[in-house]
Amino acid sequence: MELLSELRALIARHCRNGRVETPIPGIILNRTEAVAQTTPVIYEPRLCVVAQGRKRVILGERLYEYDAAKYLVVSVDLPVVAAVVDASRETPYLAFSMRLDPAALAALALDMPENDGAQRPAAGLAVSPLTDELLDAAVRLLRLLDRPRDIAMLAPLAEREILYRLMLGEQGAMLRQIARADSRMAQIARAIGWIRDNYDKPLRIEALAEIAGMSLSSLHRHFKAVTAMSPLQFQKRMRLQEARRRVLLQGAAAARIGFSVGYESPSQFCREYSRLFGVPPGRDAARLRGSAAAPQELAQPL
Repeated sequence: MELLSELRALIARHCRNGRVETPIPGIILNRTEAVAQTTPVIYEPRLCVVAQGRKRVILGERLYEYDAAKYLVVSVDLPVVAAVVDASRETPYLAFSMRLDPAALAALALDMPENDGAQRPAAGLAVSPLTDELLDAAVRLLRLLDRPRDIAMLAPLAEREILYRLMLGEQGAMLRQIARADSRMAQIARAIGWIRDNYDKPLRIEALAEIAGMSLSSLHRHFKAVTAMSPLQFQKRMRLQEARRRVLLQGAAAARIGFSVGYESPSQFCREYSRLFGVPPGRDAARLRGSAAAPQELAQPL
């Protein structure tokens, strides 16, 4: 409890509100003082540790919750629906996240025993109990925010220990897959990367399987295991979330934005947009522009 109290104090001191990128590269702090509505966002490969409050994440049809007793690991870019479900001004949601670097994981994996579970299909997002050892390493990392001169020298050491603790934990197999260029996770990550960069183009599953270096059946099986979606469902979610960003930032007509993200039918675009976000594009843009939290909604806070 003493370590957790210190983690809360560190985050609260260095993050007054919203999402803050710290002087430690790849480390983000998040503070939310109210329960938020569910919001579709893109989660990037990261570790998230909650110091206070609780968050709910939906990936496909899978629901995850994490709080101060758990940590979240994301291994590939994933479109999710997320919401802070326990927060107030008196006890805000406080969390920090750390970018997961495949090169750092690969270097660490070379010094650790092999794991025979590395090739099994694994979800791209997982929640596990927070251990005292992992919490201790996280606190020592964030203490460096009070000693900026030490960051360049000591932050890489603290981050390596965090990765080491993760590799020893329940999600060690997932992290090894991030590290290995020939793993199923790495192959699916290539497919996800292509969809992310070409979401507005027609998707040919045969070509995607070739990019991933997998058979059609293997691509479908592992893609669904990692993302809880088919490749086509994943592409649709990426299109709609990019469309939402453009609706807010560009203020263009819905039909034009629909065409720009790959839809050929304005009516289909508006129908699917409303199904995901609850309201048509025009009403959603007006709501977001009237909300002080709009930029935060379109960010990727964990």
